[in-house]
Amino acid sequence: MHIPGSMAGRGGFAAAALAAVICTTLPPGPGRAPADGAPPSVPAAPLEWSPCPEAGTFDCAVAKVPLDHRNPGGRSIELALTRKRATVPGSRIGSLFINPGGPGVGGTDTVQQAYELIPAELRKRFDIVSWDPRGVGRSTAVRCFDSTEEAIEWATPVPAGFPVGEEERTTYVDAYADLGRRCEKRDPELLRHISTADTARDLDRLREAVGDEQMNFLGISYGSVLGATYANLFPDKVRAMVLDGNIDPDAWVNGGSKSEALLSTWLRIGSDVDAAATLQQFLALCGQATTDRCAFSAGDPEATRTKFTRLMQRLQQAPQDEWTYGATVSAVHTMLYTVIPQWTDLATVLQDLWQRRTPEVPTSTEGPSEYLGPGQTDAILCSESPNPPDVPRYPSLEQFSYDRAGDVGRLLTWATEACATWPARAAQPYTGPWNRATANPVLVVNTTYDPITPYQQAEAMTRRLAGARLLTLNGYGHAAFSNFSICVDEHESRYFVDGVLPPPGATCFQDEAPFSTSSPRGGIGSGGGGIARTGGSPTTRPASGRQGGTDGMRFVE
Repeated sequence: MHIPGSMAGRGGFAAAALAAVICTTLPPGPGRAPADGAPPSVPAAPLEWSPCPEAGTFDCAVAKVPLDHRNPGGRSIELALTRKRATVPGSRIGSLFINPGGPGVGGTDTVQQAYELIPAELRKRFDIVSWDPRGVGRSTAVRCFDSTEEAIEWATPVPAGFPVGEEERTTYVDAYADLGRRCEKRDPELLRHISTADTARDLDRLREAVGDEQMNFLGISYGSVLGATYANLFPDKVRAMVLDGNIDPDAWVNGGSKSEALLSTWLRIGSDVDAAATLQQFLALCGQATTDRCAFSAGDPEATRTKFTRLMQRLQQAPQDEWTYGATVSAVHTMLYTVIPQWTDLATVLQDLWQRRTPEVPTSTEGPSEYLGPGQTDAILCSESPNPPDVPRYPSLEQFSYDRAGDVGRLLTWATEACATWPARAAQPYTGPWNRATANPVLVVNTTYDPITPYQQAEAMTRRLAGARLLTLNGYGHAAFSNFSICVDEHESRYFVDGVLPPPGATCFQDEAPFSTSSPRGGIGSGGGGIARTGGSPTTRPASGRQGGTDGMRFVE
């Protein structure tokens, strides 16, 4: 299955590809059940850290957790973790857990690669910790194939991006139905216990295993669903939580409805509409730039949009080498995730295709590890996020999304078709409530033009969580972490370290505008490039107000 949503590097490594194959919960204190009433478990054992074999400046550890947290004496599974100690030990506050997104993305490799992109103040004051969630990566993982070669053999005939025409649809549907059968055959029990709620319970055990009384958490993209779930299962354990690039958790689980879902996951949360809006911004800004800054520019926004439409129509009629219509739309959507440098790279790819040259796409030197394979993303998403179960409905859903969102609508419709035939459902999903009062308020962050997690989803998240505060990044791309803003970094650092929330209505700007010849930079109180999508004055001055909170933190409301 193709699903976007992992954390991208800030120009250092690529945004998560649509094909990305993206730990011990102890209840809040010995003998106490979490908010959903799950029984208490035995205390989490301290972690035994040692230098990572392939990243010696980081520590690695393995935690054992129950497969089923309601049956702690039953089967156990393993969770792989990584850690980088606080660079100023004398000022250390605790551990900061990071989930980079997904579902189906491992945190160990991702955070090791992205460590230098985490704000310096947070690296000074916190041990940076991440893990591969259950079902993923080096943890006890969903493995649907015996070898990488077998996975490649399965994937080779599957249309890239999405199917075009009846023959490709049949191939696509049959392949993902076969994938589900393969995954279930190898470990049916695991498939029923890899929900977000299972991982949230794991996360609380990991919090205890590192010795922290409360949780410090940064969740990006799908990590926002995980964070919201944790905050409602363990509300008294939230010290500080930032959710960046948001998915409304109630929309993710379709409101917990027992009825068949009418729309697929990404259509239900409006990702197709915002992906189209972000693409239109890319084409407009490209058209305003000269060709030395945006190679695909046709001289003005309208001409550039027309040029893009004609290119898509041409690729629908005949592919250019391996660049089919579906593969190209997938690449376009993925490259919208990170403005710098990927928007410039995307313009070059499109211009190469326009001129009938084969694009040269740079290959990452830090490619996916050999353990990654198809199935891990599907296993988590399909187990808990409802999608229409009737395969023949997907062509009409595709048309519906195309009518409102254009080419990217086709991609995001078929991204979850595997769920129609997926054989397993989560044994213990969490479907709400989402408004339990947390020990400290949650900070929600989102760009205004995000191609997969719409700004409206961040507004919904803020309304849904008790006492949450929204920080707007007026700009483009998926998640603030992936798209530079010193202003956002400073607000997040003040919040994690001192408990100071941004003022209500606070807005930041990206440090560099797309296709810009300069890089205006500034911190709290400064602006930069960006097209306003929401009203109001973009002030980012800290407000004064009532103080409260725990653990020496100062939460400004």
